[in-house]
Amino acid sequence: MAIQQGLHQHQKQAQWLAMTQTLQQSIQVLQYNVEELQNFLNQKALENPLINVSTSREDLPISSQSRSSSQSVDENYMNQIPNDSHQSLFEYLLDQIHLTLRDTPLRNLVLFLLEYIDQDGYLDISLEDAMEKTGSNKVDMVDAVTLIQQLDPPGVGARNLQESLLLQAESDDWAPKNAITLLKENFEELANKKWALIAKQQEMTLAEIQEIFDYIRTLTPKPGARFNDEGPQYIFPDLIVENEEGELSIRMSRSAKPAVHFQQRYFQKMLQRKDSEVTDYVKGKKKEYDWISRSLQQRENTILRVGRVLVEHQQAFFLEKTKELRPLLLQDVALKLGLHESTISRAVNGKYLQTRFGTFELKSFFSSAVAKTDASPEGLSVDTVKQLLQKFIHEEDKRKPLSDAKIVKQLAERKIEVSRRTVAKYRESLNIPSSSARKRYEAD
Repeated sequence: MAIQQGLHQHQKQAQWLAMTQTLQQSIQVLQYNVEELQNFLNQKALENPLINVSTSREDLPISSQSRSSSQSVDENYMNQIPNDSHQSLFEYLLDQIHLTLRDTPLRNLVLFLLEYIDQDGYLDISLEDAMEKTGSNKVDMVDAVTLIQQLDPPGVGARNLQESLLLQAESDDWAPKNAITLLKENFEELANKKWALIAKQQEMTLAEIQEIFDYIRTLTPKPGARFNDEGPQYIFPDLIVENEEGELSIRMSRSAKPAVHFQQRYFQKMLQRKDSEVTDYVKGKKKEYDWISRSLQQRENTILRVGRVLVEHQQAFFLEKTKELRPLLLQDVALKLGLHESTISRAVNGKYLQTRFGTFELKSFFSSAVAKTDASPEGLSVDTVKQLLQKFIHEEDKRKPLSDAKIVKQLAERKIEVSRRTVAKYRESLNIPSSSARKRYEAD
């Protein structure tokens, strides 16, 4: 009976680990842009003889250095296809903070801590120093650290490797049993492979510890590392929006739907060899194919669902591109679709939507509300205010350029109340110099 029980426990652990790999793979596949997805699948095809990958390039790739020819620089307030399409870790975290946290003193503390996140994703300031610099109490600062550690990617905001791995495991619903316990209580022993001591303390088998160790090795020691790589040189759209006589429709581009084919004849041929090792091998490879197939379908469904919500919410923009965007937060879409905010963030980051008048990154359709007006009771989006700012500066007399204070006054005339400091921040984000730097000295 003891032997049978032991075998049963081993099978359960192996199944648990497989489920963990499946979920991690689905999350990973959702994060990929079109080019990264193709590279991932090509690598899998090299490793798995049962997989064959084919893709259809619906359109030529869009250079990350190009801009839509149908829009002038001044109309291009959404920064579609930016000159540098790569997003830094700082920018990625900042976007999440602005789109998920309301403007409160606690958010200001989170923004303060963001300045101390290094390129690997670690928080490079002690709790005591942060409290001293901000004049905050310990409770509020701990809350701020907790909030920044809840952002994507998992593990960001940790103070050391142990905490980073622990955060990643805690965010994974399929983390092996006791993984979090070992990371908390036996991190040093686990790293130094003093597993006999762990087994005695935690009443675990060495096989269980090995499986947890293997799982931890799948976690990343540098959660911010992927943001240090150079961004893609070319952009392939994931979604295409079409306008047929005022009727909007959205679909996945063929470029974003690589076909993964299963080599059924080869699979059956291998099974006929009646070799147990070969049988186990090809069955394992078939499971991998099944995982990839499901992950691709889930990726397509998620991105398409998010795209439909964006088109529905920003319908006026797609029907007439001169219309301003409506305010929209990640959490709004998450609530509508019944998904987690981190899932929405992964679905829009690095993904692009193609229209007849330009190609836009999905995340550019998200923006918090700045000010409410009689015409826009729900509030104007940040991008709308930036568009007006660009318009004012484009039309200004370059011999007497508008100061930030004068721009505030012009916005106020439109019943848009924005502070001078906010105008300066928006102007700098658009890479527009100050009025003194814009001034031109020309003969009358």
